Amino acid sequence: MTPHLNTAVDSCVPNRRFGAIVAAGVAVLVAMVPATRPVPAIGRGTDQDPPAAAVAPAAPARAPAAAQGGPGPVKSLEVVILSTMLTDRAGVGEWGFSALVEADGRRMLFDTGARPETVLRNARELNVDLSGVTEVILSHHHGDHTGGLVTLRRDLARRNPDALRRAYVGAGIFLSRPGPDGGETNEALAAKTEYEALGGSFVVVERPTELFPGAWLTGPVPRTYPERNWSLKRTIRSPDGRLVEDNVPEDMSLVLDTAKGLVLVAGCGHAGIINTLEYARRQVRETRVHAALGGFHLFEADAATLDWTAAKLRGFGLENLLGAHCTGIEPVFGLRQRLGLGRATCAVGAVGARFDLQAGLDPGAIAR
Repeated sequence: MTPHLNTAVDSCVPNRRFGAIVAAGVAVLVAMVPATRPVPAIGRGTDQDPPAAAVAPAAPARAPAAAQGGPGPVKSLEVVILSTMLTDRAGVGEWGFSALVEADGRRMLFDTGARPETVLRNARELNVDLSGVTEVILSHHHGDHTGGLVTLRRDLARRNPDALRRAYVGAGIFLSRPGPDGGETNEALAAKTEYEALGGSFVVVERPTELFPGAWLTGPVPRTYPERNWSLKRTIRSPDGRLVEDNVPEDMSLVLDTAKGLVLVAGCGHAGIINTLEYARRQVRETRVHAALGGFHLFEADAATLDWTAAKLRGFGLENLLGAHCTGIEPVFGLRQRLGLGRATCAVGAVGARFDLQAGLDPGAIAR
């Protein structure tokens, strides 16, 4: 189908304990408030969010590889970390996340870090030229993933007017999040105004959408399991004026469908790494998970949570894990042990760390 186009970091609060894993799905009803100007949308062509448990598309833009009876179409893939807490021989660390993704020659920036200059500075130190990147994916509204958007657009547009001119966001990202004093806490709203003033435009993703062959955005992810990877302290204001719990309904990830299996790139994984991967395997291709890269919000997960998560990941056949940002250092080592992976296939993500579809993980000297 053709997309319908109109024209303080409290973001990673400690992960709550599971309690008993329940079989019933968790349906979360959210509704998008109208934007100050029309925002392009992919999906139903409305400005209403569907319930989080009912985001599945009526029909994908192209039949997934599973339906075609062939391997995934992505032949080459490289992911480079540009923002996270740990850094190697170049760049600076921060509480944030960003990665440059290049798949079959097409380059996309995934998240933009926390501080305005971090990704710009780290890219320069790593000799990564972002001026030719025209698309950016924002996994969710938190400032540690959207903080560099405006600075990057302003700086890179001086060399290329099309640089980062299109931003893909999940449905629900522009909902109001009032703080205890009534003030707005949604960092994406302020960034939206400045980004659009610089000529940027947003495309709202309401369901699984293929950007190009083998590269899928999940859109909002159904919360089948109560992973509860979000703050219980934030609220969203619904259109009828009610304040409801903010479970970061817009949280979405990038899935690359390769001959070796699915590769997941996530910002914080607020929807839950297991919820996200199960959804990706249903919507893209039911195959093994070759790699999971990025933030997965497990930094305060207890042993029971890690046991359950690892058991599910083993069932997916996970072969590589690069846990950056809010995944946490100890949980990465805990998952490595539980999954039977080694230093070559499971590492803490650092600035400059790379994943290549053929060569595998290169976490850098500090994390190796």
